[in-house]
Amino acid sequence: MAMQALAPHVQTIGLFAGIGVVLLVASLIGWTLKLTVARNQSHGVIDNLNTRIKAWWAMVLVIGIAFLFGDIGIVLLFAFISCVALREFTTLTTRAGDQAALAACFVLVLPVQYVLVYFGWYGFYSIFIPVFAFLCLPVVMLAAGNSRCFLERVATLQWGLVLCVFCISHVPALLSLDIAGYQGRNLLLIVFLVLVVQSSDVLQYCWGMLLGRHRVAPALSPSKTWEGLIGGVASATALGAALFWITPFDPWQAALMALAINGMGFCGGLVMSAIKRERGVKDWGQMIDGHGGMLDRLDSVAFAAPVFFHLTRFWWT
Repeated sequence: MAMQALAPHVQTIGLFAGIGVVLLVASLIGWTLKLTVARNQSHGVIDNLNTRIKAWWAMVLVIGIAFLFGDIGIVLLFAFISCVALREFTTLTTRAGDQAALAACFVLVLPVQYVLVYFGWYGFYSIFIPVFAFLCLPVVMLAAGNSRCFLERVATLQWGLVLCVFCISHVPALLSLDIAGYQGRNLLLIVFLVLVVQSSDVLQYCWGMLLGRHRVAPALSPSKTWEGLIGGVASATALGAALFWITPFDPWQAALMALAINGMGFCGGLVMSAIKRERGVKDWGQMIDGHGGMLDRLDSVAFAAPVFFHLTRFWWT
């Protein structure tokens, strides 16, 4: 029994150690390219690659620390992520005069959503925002007596809640799934989701730099190409299949799951690019050096998380 209880922790430590080795190799490659190819001068592609690697180090370190505190650490981490993401979203999209509704989102809706997630009350957290918050927010906004662009203002704030709080909260919600024969290992589902989707983003960038010729959506995101999309999604899907051992899935199921969340992640990136274009900005914020804000890094995860959660819940619980 003791060995069975220890097994999930050994797998988690081994996985993080493997990720650390990969990042160390990537850092050495980036450093070598900076010295030999760029000769310590500014180089767009190499500097971008090194910045992405640094961001990965930071993400792995933060997630690793949160894992040490168990479920509460993970829930608090993603609650903080939602708070930062919602602030970035509302800063660029909401209008003056909606302070009461904004306060309700940050002080009431967001904390309640994560409390419900922490206690695993699926029947409530799955409808709290798309039903209760959606119906109550317009009423709160009416209190200001401002009907100018009312529908646009309401829809914008509702969309921000869905994206930044409801969708992202489905990452820690994976902890509440009761999967037969997988008890005590749900943290690894979060690792699988974040690792596969974030790897897809990086690999799409790498394939695009190497072979990219045909743009997917020039008006929305000029850097995204069909070659990068196909190469990145295929590579990340193969990675997902290789990581089947940390999931309750068979290899082919892990591959299909990875393909689904990679596709959703790509769509999320395009949607968020369209919003930024409409607002006339390049990034959602400046939180991450060279890579904008929290939403710039997690837009793909936000779109992939609820799909991954519900597919897993439907088929394996």
